[in-house]
Amino acid sequence: MKKLIVKDKEHCMACLECERACSQAFYKKFDPDLSCIHIEDKNGKVKTTVCIQCGKCAKECPEGAISQNAKGTYVIDKKKCIACGKCVEVCPVHTMVLAPGAETASKCISCGICVKACPMDILEIQDK
Repeated sequence: MKKLIVKDKEHCMACLECERACSQAFYKKFDPDLSCIHIEDKNGKVKTTVCIQCGKCAKECPEGAISQNAKGTYVIDKKKCIACGKCVEVCPVHTMVLAPGAETASKCISCGICVKACPMDILEIQDK
């Protein structure tokens, strides 16, 4: 299964370059709320949250718009998605995104753009 992992949680400096890269890739603008990776800095303690590829979004989708590709990554079929938001509601790590006015939801597809953007080299795409 191909998925994004945080290989070194201790060294995230909350620069948000991963969030910037992700939201730019999906929505052509920087908005942390539109990123499929989330960085929280609470009192100097940084938490990095990524999609765990659990498949709960796929099970909940009433249109069958989310499925696993050949590499095991859950992806959204933009032609089937009706932007109902049910996938966003059930995501246990809150990394599914449904932007206001968007025609479809979005989620991490393990593309690696955030990995390339991270100056601390703490992210990795695993292929198991």
